Amino acid sequence: MMKECYLYKKLKEKKVQCRTCSHYCIIDNGEKGKCFVKENKNGKLYSLVYSKPCAVNIDPIEKKPFFHFLPGTQSLSMATVGCNFACHSCQNWSISQAPKIFKKVEGEEIPPEKIVEMTQKSKLPSISYTYTEPVVFLEYALDTMKLAKKAGLKNAWVTNGFLSKETFDLIAPYLDAANVDLKSFSDEFYQKYCGGRLQPVLDTLKRMKGTLRHGSGQVWVEVTTLVIPTLNDSEEIFTNIAQFIKTELGQETPWHISQFSGAISWKLQNIPDTPVETLKKAWQIGKKAGLKYVYTGNVPGLPSEDTHCPKCDAKMIDRAGYLITRHDKNGQCSQCGQDLNLIIK
Repeated sequence: MMKECYLYKKLKEKKVQCRTCSHYCIIDNGEKGKCFVKENKNGKLYSLVYSKPCAVNIDPIEKKPFFHFLPGTQSLSMATVGCNFACHSCQNWSISQAPKIFKKVEGEEIPPEKIVEMTQKSKLPSISYTYTEPVVFLEYALDTMKLAKKAGLKNAWVTNGFLSKETFDLIAPYLDAANVDLKSFSDEFYQKYCGGRLQPVLDTLKRMKGTLRHGSGQVWVEVTTLVIPTLNDSEEIFTNIAQFIKTELGQETPWHISQFSGAISWKLQNIPDTPVETLKKAWQIGKKAGLKYVYTGNVPGLPSEDTHCPKCDAKMIDRAGYLITRHDKNGQCSQCGQDLNLIIK
């Protein structure tokens, strides 16, 4: 079913301005926005993906990746096709770019009520809006989030962070956690390799960390950087990201440094996989900057996948792939009592 979009402005001559993401697309009658899943029909803007997920799965929450949000649990993960970016490095491009490449919107009919019902039936604590970009299916995500919150479930977004302030204000009361891609610290990189800009992403991160919701705390934020050889793997970029996280988001904010794989990327097959040494270098820079929790991703078996107490360095969460062994005591270090900044319920 089509759903009228929640955030747009009607303009003259049946044009509209979408206000869902930071592109703020102006869309002529009969045309679509950059995401290719919002269409202007006779001066009204409609979502083409409402209740039409292309993927609904049960995943370990660590796969998102969340390492401090409900660790060791599983999450109902959902997505529709579409994205407001066009990242050359995208690993889910066959669904994120599908409407642009194949000029059609595919998915099965599953309304928000059914998503919540499936989550409860499987006795899962959370719903993750992931795989593609949740901002492009805002209407579907928000309606699901509201029902999930009523049912006592948690909502988590895995996002590129390029949402508008208007969207953030809409979702903030229902959003419990977000893993935000901070793809580089260069606006040129964002424009050339993503079709976006850096500043709106930084603004989203700061909004998420600074927003109190009904006195119940902030949105829990984790940051992910996919390290692509020659494009965003300099010490300067690692240092800038680490400093931004520490000063603007707080030293308790986890930073995930992930290995790039050219073979599964959309347009960067000619670039080799990220050397493990590069990931280790970024990890060291993050720790040196004063971040409490820095992790490497996509390379199972590295000790930098584990959570150590920031005070006494005792290993508190052991990760081997998605096999999670917790040694903490209710979110605190079992050795020295230090708070480990875990959201455990």
